[in-house]
Amino acid sequence: MIQRELDIQTEDGLMNTFITYPDSDRLYPVIVFYMDAPGKREELHDMATRLGSAGYYVVLPNLYYRKDRDFVRDPSSQGREYMFELMNSLTCEMVDRDTQAILDFVQGEERASAGPMGCVGYCMSGPFVFSAASTFSPRMQASASFHGIRLITDDAKSPHLRAGGIDGEIYFGCAEHDDWAPPEMIRSLESHLDDESVDWRVEWYPGTKHGFVFPLRGQDIYHKVSAERHWERLMDLFERRLKR
Repeated sequence: MIQRELDIQTEDGLMNTFITYPDSDRLYPVIVFYMDAPGKREELHDMATRLGSAGYYVVLPNLYYRKDRDFVRDPSSQGREYMFELMNSLTCEMVDRDTQAILDFVQGEERASAGPMGCVGYCMSGPFVFSAASTFSPRMQASASFHGIRLITDDAKSPHLRAGGIDGEIYFGCAEHDDWAPPEMIRSLESHLDDESVDWRVEWYPGTKHGFVFPLRGQDIYHKVSAERHWERLMDLFERRLKR
């Protein structure tokens, strides 16, 4: 596998980014991997590499680059308040601009396909996935959010309001026990999507908590069976929509 660390120029500065893809002379569909709140870290690099090894050009940007290029929260530290400050500094519009910068960058990459692309996001990046699915339609053909927060809100710029513009398929994997993405929010999301002409799916993962896909969250949160199912769903989605 090829693994690269580089800066991508955006409208707001240099975005430090991890990129991985198979070591061959083929072209690979582009996948944007949106991080969760604890930051761009080795655990996510490993996940991006696992995804890339299935035949994708995976781009994992540090979405906090405007404020902190190096932030990674140690679960044992007292950095929750600062983490939430960083998380709450982001908007869908900002991340859409970053995604456009990624698309501009990969145009010059010899192993990145110019065809259909996908994205996946975790936790805080649920709304960023939702927004990207419509903003970059029709090229964005496969989008997935796992234990995503703020998928539907009262804000006038909530990403669900643009769901009708999604041309591809979007998947929402939800933890059964999740204070950040409670059942009532997911029910509202389902009701809204029922009224839109969108290819969507919401799936619950029984017995799981917010963050269940991450091995380093520990036994109280990491749920191996569900985490592996999350990989099955993700690989199936990208295989069906991006390698046709």
